[in-house]
Parts: sequence; structure tokens; C-alpha cells
Amino acid sequence: MSKAPPNLLGLSRTELEELAVASGQQRYRGRQLYRGLYARALQNFDEFTNLDRSLREKLASEHAIVYPRIVNQMTSKDQSIRYLLGLADGEAVEAVYMPWRLEQRRGRPVATPSGRELEPADGPSDGNRTTLCISSQVGCAVDCRFCFTGLLGARRNLTAGEIVGQVLAIARDRGLFHQSAPKARRINIVFMGQGEPLLNFSAVMKAVRILADTDACAVPLRRITISTAGIVPRIGDLGREPVRPKLAVSLNASNDEQRNALMPINRKYPLRVLLDACRAYPLRPREHLTFEYVMLDGVNDSEDDAVRVAHLLNGLTARVNLIPYNGGTALSYRPSPLESVYRFEHVLREKGVPAFIRISRGQDIMAACGQLSLAGRN
Repeated sequence: MSKAPPNLLGLSRTELEELAVASGQQRYRGRQLYRGLYARALQNFDEFTNLDRSLREKLASEHAIVYPRIVNQMTSKDQSIRYLLGLADGEAVEAVYMPWRLEQRRGRPVATPSGRELEPADGPSDGNRTTLCISSQVGCAVDCRFCFTGLLGARRNLTAGEIVGQVLAIARDRGLFHQSAPKARRINIVFMGQGEPLLNFSAVMKAVRILADTDACAVPLRRITISTAGIVPRIGDLGREPVRPKLAVSLNASNDEQRNALMPINRKYPLRVLLDACRAYPLRPREHLTFEYVMLDGVNDSEDDAVRVAHLLNGLTARVNLIPYNGGTALSYRPSPLESVYRFEHVLREKGVPAFIRISRGQDIMAACGQLSLAGRN
């Protein structure tokens, strides 16, 4: 069997410049190739009309531009779309497209004991924002007990090209890139799909640099979030990165006993160690840490739990997203009643911790937080 040609997707600007030089071209040709790949989302070498024909033919004979293949998609009643994406080696991952429109905010609100409207899990709208939830690994090694992705086990890390390719594949499918004004797009990207991003640190950060580069995908760093279960050494590494997205930490418990039972990673990096790393994390002006707290009925949702969480986060510049559990038949956990969630939020706010209730989208198609498990794979 002949070996597949190397994929250009995932190569950095410098790598593409070096490729151009190796092909007997000026270095700036690599920059043109870089912008075509990422800013214009071109998939066919013939579309790179600013490159001379001989270079296009050489590139086409020796390389490929391969996106993850859209194998299946399911649309939620809230218009979120769950994508099953096939990879070149036969593996697959999932990603979720969550549109936001002003008319959706004028729909029927979710009732709370206070009568307030709750925001979906991707947060308040600025009127023209789309969120893409993407994966960093095939499966996941962290094995959080309430997460459906953990049932898949760990398969492999994704490459930078497979990570960026999820964004480009969905962007092309949904028409998110406007060729005449590619930098005007408004996209949020959250690494909250399958996998633990900080266990694939090198590829994830390479993808982030491409996604954030104004000559590439041009997604502002403030619109990119990495979510971690708490890989402490990599949190420190992330804090030292010159190009750094926002950080969210999955907390999900108020003490070590709870977290050991829910998140086995806590035995390696217990709460004290994790929160010390968070306190040492270098925040930029107006930046905060986000702590995600999945609320499980009768497990971690008492008012005493809320008091303990407030104590844990004392002194941190942080906010807490309270996420009622997104369940399914394969796991026995249940979501906390909304009244319990609201009381939990009230206690945190009384203790001076900003807290927000997030209702996940795509629950009816198993596309919500923690539900991705390759359902619908052919």
C-alpha cells in the first residue's frame, strides 16, 4: 500500500516558509501558502492562485490538504450540531457547533426560583457569536466517572492539523468564513470535546497559535478556552506560553474524598496541589480563571459543598460555572434539581465568589458537556 502524502494542514508559518525554500521558492511563498490554508480555508491547490502554476503542481504531487471528514451530523432542537469526524487512520472524534442568534435569547427562558433567565453553557451572547467545541484526543485517559467520553478509553492524541482541521471543516460546512473579510468572523473555540487538552500539550498549543494568528484563522485569544481536569505541571507550562488562551479548570467537588471518587486524576494532583498551581497562574489584566462544577444530585450539590468550594477558591480571581449534569443511560448519575443549583449559586455569591448557572446545549442529541462518546459512528 502506498504511503499517503504528508498533510500540510497543521504546519506553522515557519514550517511552510521552509517548505517553500526547499522547493526552490522565495520564503514569502510559504507565507502565502499559510494564509491560503488558514485565513482563506482553501482545500484545493488550484485555488492558490497567488502561487505560480509550477509550485502548485509540485505541491499537489508531493503533499495533500486533508480535513477530518464529516461522517455524520445530528441537529438538536436548539440548532446545535454534533459532528462525527473521521480521521485518516480510521479513528474518529466529535465536535459541536453551537450557533447563537439574538432571536434565541427572546425565546422562552429557563425558569429558576428567582424567576431569572439562565444562559446556555457557552455564556451570554454579544449578538453575533458562534461557539465550536472541539476535541484534542481520540477518547480520553482521565476517566472522570460521570463523563461519557471516559467510556471510550484513551486511543491517541490528535495532531495539530487534526485539531485545526475540526475548526476548518465545520467552518466550511456552516459557511463561517467569509472570503472577502476572513478576519471579521466571530467564533469562540473551546477545548471541551473529547480528551484532556493538557495531555496533548504540544499539539494543542501549536493549534492554538495557528487559530489565534491574525494571518491565519484570526480567532482572538480571549475567544479560545482550554479546559483541563487538572494536569498540574502543564498548567504551569501554559502560564509560561507567550501565546496563551483562557484557562478553565474542572473542579466538580468540594473536597478530596469527593474528587477522588469522581475524578481519579485527583489522586495524583489533589485539590491543594491543583489550587496552588491556580494561585501561581499568571493572569493578565481583566483575566480570571474559570472553574467548572458539574452538579450531581445528592453527590456534590449541598449547601455545605458550596461553603467548602467558596473556601477553596478564597483569594483567587475566579468565577464558577455551575453546570447541571447532562446524563444518559450508560451512567447512573442524575442532574441536581434546579432549586439545588440555585441555592448553591446563592451561597457562592454570598461568600463573594462570582457564580453562574449554565444550561448545556445539545442535550437531546448527546452533544452537551461530557456526553460525547462517538454515538452514530458508522
